[in-house]
Amino acid sequence: MGKSRIVVANWFDYPQYYDIAFQAHTRREADFIEAASRKYCPFTARRFLEPACGSGRLIIELAARGYEVTGFDLSEPALSYLRRRLARRLLHAETFEAEMSNFCLGRPVDATYCTVNTFRHLLTEQAARGHLKCVAASLRPGGIYLLGLHLLPSHADPEDNARWTECRGETKVTVTLRMLRIDLRHRIENLRVCLLVHRGSKELRLRHEFQLRTYTVRQFRRLLGSVPSLEMCNIYDSRYDIEQPFALNDRIAYCLFVLRRRLP
Repeated sequence: MGKSRIVVANWFDYPQYYDIAFQAHTRREADFIEAASRKYCPFTARRFLEPACGSGRLIIELAARGYEVTGFDLSEPALSYLRRRLARRLLHAETFEAEMSNFCLGRPVDATYCTVNTFRHLLTEQAARGHLKCVAASLRPGGIYLLGLHLLPSHADPEDNARWTECRGETKVTVTLRMLRIDLRHRIENLRVCLLVHRGSKELRLRHEFQLRTYTVRQFRRLLGSVPSLEMCNIYDSRYDIEQPFALNDRIAYCLFVLRRRLP
């Protein structure tokens, strides 16, 4: 085994490992995006947008399925990685650098999606509302926004953590995600993610601490109510079963909201 090194850095700047870490979800999420677009859009959806697209795993998947896809992010390493993957696979997608709470498109899209808590990186109510307003402005009337995030359940445990392993070729990535602290007054959750990467005889250990904004059911409803151009169509859970929506409650943690830009 080669010498191990510990890196304290933003794990989003290591998109090749982030991409592997979440690869198991990609096909199922893309299938759901297609199914939700068919069910909730009053037109055939062909143009998609992904805010904060990161490594672009869903952009690659949807572009390979023949859709027009646009993605943006603040991480230049992530965008560069995505562009290289698109080129290697002879695929096309529009990419640009922008913030989630302040962006605009040249022409509207049919659907937008944002999964795996990316939305919760917006740490203030102003930033979250700005994001929703930008999304609404980017959608054609009747277009949908698929927004996935963990709400704060009534039984939240500050000791919760998750650990999983994914492999691609000779690269093995183990992710350990731990909740460090929740500040309910300021609605901030502090987390630490540790990556252990093995590739042949080489090993990399990466540690990153970051914050997410917390939402209860009531808080999310209030935020959505402040953006009247978006309406809630339905809610799904991590099963991604288009035939099994559920009523919003404070027991189910992960929610995938189907929001739609209101028709004139």
